[in-house]
Amino acid sequence: MFKKDPTTIQEQIQKLKVRGLIITPEDNAEHYLSHISYYRLGEYWHSMQHDREQHLFKENSRFSDVVALYSFDRELRILLFDVIEKIEISLRTKLIYHLSHEVDPWWFQNFDLFTDSMALVKTLSNLEEELSRSKDPTIKNHRKKHKDDLRFPTAWKSLEQTSFGALSKLYGNLKNTVKSKDKIAKKYGAVNHTFLPSWLQSIAQIRNYCAHHSRLWNRNLPGAPKLLPKPPNPWIVKTENIPKQHEFQKLYVHLCLMKYLLNTVQPGSTFTSKLDALFQKYPNVDPDALGMKPNWQEEPLWK
Repeated sequence: MFKKDPTTIQEQIQKLKVRGLIITPEDNAEHYLSHISYYRLGEYWHSMQHDREQHLFKENSRFSDVVALYSFDRELRILLFDVIEKIEISLRTKLIYHLSHEVDPWWFQNFDLFTDSMALVKTLSNLEEELSRSKDPTIKNHRKKHKDDLRFPTAWKSLEQTSFGALSKLYGNLKNTVKSKDKIAKKYGAVNHTFLPSWLQSIAQIRNYCAHHSRLWNRNLPGAPKLLPKPPNPWIVKTENIPKQHEFQKLYVHLCLMKYLLNTVQPGSTFTSKLDALFQKYPNVDPDALGMKPNWQEEPLWK
């Protein structure tokens, strides 16, 4: 059987020093390791090791740089969570409004509107679970007032309780014949239903990373968003700055899609300046780890 004994914080510090990580008294390593686990911080010093099997560090690797990377990543997640919140609320609003007018307020449980019935069953099952746990007085009062109506509460009540991931799945699962699917895409400058579902799916995944405090820095991200060949709204002018397919695992392309949507949701947002300031605040962070392009902030998309 696998056996691994726990180590004290002092033993952890000594182990890192023996492996070549520079730790000074000013680094306050004991404090950090008592509040941020060794395993979590290890995700940030992993790239500093020249021998991954023996866990030996490259020359001049410093604990202070590990903490800086961790802090950068934390602030990046907070920034992106704020951006994604705005996109999520906008998407929820548009889905509720356009589909309720095109069909009816219970469109989201109408199987005739969706391509994948099994996926819809799963979405509705999760929604029912959310509603059953909800303490929202709107839901409680609705169920009390309409005991004999076994349907979900109307879209503007029910879908306020569900996640961004569920909203993106509902949108992507709509049949292409549903007029609102194209209408919503056009509102966001995504032209038609072909492109927007993959954007929402990738953003929903990043939202989950942010919500669970997972690392974004230097992470290979899943998903392959489809890029518009000729975006109607400001995009990236320099061809070499447009992310290529093999670069989609890096964060940059997803940041670009968030900014593209945000330019519709909140024109004149401060996302660009805040993101740029974050890189300035942590100069030891390598922008290449996120797939950032040279002078990215000068592109029309980011202005």
